[in-house]
Amino acid sequence: MLLDVSNLRISEVATLMGVSDDTVRRYIDLGKLAAIQLENGRKGVEGRELAEFLQRENEAAPPGAAVATSARNRMRGIVTRVVKDTVMAQVEMQAGPFRLVSLMSRESVDELGLDVGSIAVASVKSTHVVVEITES
Repeated sequence: MLLDVSNLRISEVATLMGVSDDTVRRYIDLGKLAAIQLENGRKGVEGRELAEFLQRENEAAPPGAAVATSARNRMRGIVTRVVKDTVMAQVEMQAGPFRLVSLMSRESVDELGLDVGSIAVASVKSTHVVVEITES
């Protein structure tokens, strides 16, 4: 079943972006994100407009970003858990609404100084990515 995502409520936009409704409204007020009037009279955003906005935002490099990388899926988040043994470590991050888990060497975790509360960027490169749609 395909969903009609051409027009989104502010709350839906906020959920997709991993921000608050107020943040979406600020983007609209600043002219960064174009709003439309929905059938119920409230403000909303066209799906295509949101996609273009997110692309523009993702193209702007965050401070301290790598000069170049082949990974296109980069998510900034906060480390929520670190489990280390003598050789390996498991690092969990929350990036917006997404929980990411990475297995890496303990040496890497120590060199990066990763600990609960650290801000980090997860770069994901995969040859197999599953895309799903859900019913709302």
